[in-house]
Amino acid sequence: MLEIDGSFGEGGGALVRIATALAALTSTPIRIYNIRANRPKKGLSYQHLTAVKALAKLSKARIEGAEVGSMEIKFTPQRIKGGNFYFDVKTAGSIGLVLQALMIPAAFAEDKTTFKIRGGTDVKWSPPIDYIKNVTLPLLEKMGYKGKIKLLKRGYYPKGGGTIEAMIQPIKRLKPIKLTKAKIDSIKGISHAGKLPLHVAERQARAAQEKLQEKGLEADIRIEHSNDTLSPGSGIILWAEGNTRIGASSLGEKGKPAETVGKEAAEGLIKFLENGAPLDKYMGDQIIPYMSIAGESIIRTVEFSMHAYTNIHVTEKITGKKFKIMGELGKPAAIECP
Repeated sequence: MLEIDGSFGEGGGALVRIATALAALTSTPIRIYNIRANRPKKGLSYQHLTAVKALAKLSKARIEGAEVGSMEIKFTPQRIKGGNFYFDVKTAGSIGLVLQALMIPAAFAEDKTTFKIRGGTDVKWSPPIDYIKNVTLPLLEKMGYKGKIKLLKRGYYPKGGGTIEAMIQPIKRLKPIKLTKAKIDSIKGISHAGKLPLHVAERQARAAQEKLQEKGLEADIRIEHSNDTLSPGSGIILWAEGNTRIGASSLGEKGKPAETVGKEAAEGLIKFLENGAPLDKYMGDQIIPYMSIAGESIIRTVEFSMHAYTNIHVTEKITGKKFKIMGELGKPAAIECP
């Protein structure tokens, strides 16, 4: 059984999700210990637990220690068959983080896989569902990945209650990716608000457009408004399209002006675009497992993050593939998986 130190590097839930996802993919029994040992709230949270249990269902794995607060789990997967699955992350736990983990092995299931997941679609410290749909998936499609995501209902903090449906077709292999320069043709976005006045979403969009225009950039931003969310909330995501996808987002909060939300997302995107690298810092870590599966891949990211460093460590340990980093932590870098 492969041993993995859960406190390594970033030492959070991402390590647990990536490790169990790759274990499911490669049918590798693993033991993860010291889970979130350096965090104020140690051990598995409900969100991490949902991802682990979801991966266990997908790969018919036997798990030990799968409970809230657990600092050690054993995960013994079998084969990935596919089928229809429903997972509830409860309250506003992140749908995006659970889906990120499931997407890695699901592509190599024997049959088509459909996930219906309930929880938070737009919550702090996790990718908005629109990011996975409009940045992650299009980039993975360049590697031959076949998936679709349908947003059925948004879920904001604290009640969540959002729902998505993801359909993933099985593939035999992933194609290598070589992305070292960005060529941008257009900028698009979605500004959304639930159980709040329509003008909140409109003001977010306007502020983002005005900030982008200062740099000579134009954006086509769609407005989404709904009154059927369980909690009030808002947010905006922007993404640049071309030979790549680069995304940035911001969430509304109580007392935070809509203009600030829009401006934050625009400033984030401008910062990424000015760097010139074809992958933003979030995709720079998300793509690591896929590079390992495909091999012969090289990318440039605007920032070599601690998440990317941790993902590389876990991926190398489970798959045996080695990465080459040309750059430093916290700075632009090229990452290669020969």
